[in-house]
Amino acid sequence: MKFVTALMGAAALLGSTVTAVADGHVEIKPAVIFDLGGKFDRSFNQASFEGAERFKQETGIEYREFEIQSDAQREQALRRFAEQGNNPIVVAGFAQQSAMEAVAAEFPDTQFQIIDAYVDLPNVRSVVFKEHEGSFLVGVLAAMQSESGTVGFVGGMDIGLIRKFACGYVQGVKSVNPDATVIQNMTGTTGAAWNDPVKGGELATGQIDQGADVVYHAAGGTGRGVLQAAADNGVMGIGVDANQNYLHPGSVLTSMLKRVDVAVYDAFKAAQQGKFEPGLEVWGVAEEGVGYAVDENNESLLTEDMIAAVEDAKAKIISGEIQVHDYTTDDSCPAS
Repeated sequence: MKFVTALMGAAALLGSTVTAVADGHVEIKPAVIFDLGGKFDRSFNQASFEGAERFKQETGIEYREFEIQSDAQREQALRRFAEQGNNPIVVAGFAQQSAMEAVAAEFPDTQFQIIDAYVDLPNVRSVVFKEHEGSFLVGVLAAMQSESGTVGFVGGMDIGLIRKFACGYVQGVKSVNPDATVIQNMTGTTGAAWNDPVKGGELATGQIDQGADVVYHAAGGTGRGVLQAAADNGVMGIGVDANQNYLHPGSVLTSMLKRVDVAVYDAFKAAQQGKFEPGLEVWGVAEEGVGYAVDENNESLLTEDMIAAVEDAKAKIISGEIQVHDYTTDDSCPAS
């Protein structure tokens, strides 16, 4: 799959921190800034980390990194990296948008990428995802797995982006079982909601007590508690962003893959090749930007009928026969 295309030719146009070298590549000083929850959240941030690590392992090029601990650090960290000549600089998370708008405007010769938000500047590449489509797919699997007809969803911070996950999931569940019940809880309204596994476990347990036998999370580090609670109670969890099947083999039905790792890797690689292209990119099922995970940890859990159903849904989303409603377009979920 091809996520990036050539736009800029002469490396001299890319600024003093990106210069041509003999092998056809350009010299870069990449950096990545992780969002709240830490780079080892086993989810969104860790996917970013894995993309940066893949680039480092393939090229031998080191990258700088920073883990945000508070909102106040967002603009400080971004500006510091730009001032010190890092290029390209990738930031993970919608909450980085205002910082990116301010700093990228100050450093027009530096290449920036933001994940999960759109910044309309000539030196910024924005990558956003159709999380509702990937969530639809795991919703199909959840409904087929469920014996009770009741499934759960635990979100992190209560924002439109996370309701987008939830709404896609509900649509997928109800495409299989229109009478299914989907219990939904959000962890909180601040950034702390991304890193509270205890609260995640409590919410998941509450849903299980109400009959949910599959629980999907979109909650960052909080989701570790959700998956732990599912395993402890003998029901199925569904991971998110990164492949989390390995956390509790046999108890994680699947994970909704959001290829944040590819977004980070591609930004570094495109810059190295002199092909970094600013603008908006939207990655859904058709672009292989979202999907579901199958590996040795969960393949025995997925029946042939389940795989056939989810692959059929995937094909119909790509063809347009199934159009998954995006909550963020009108702040509503018709399927709920």
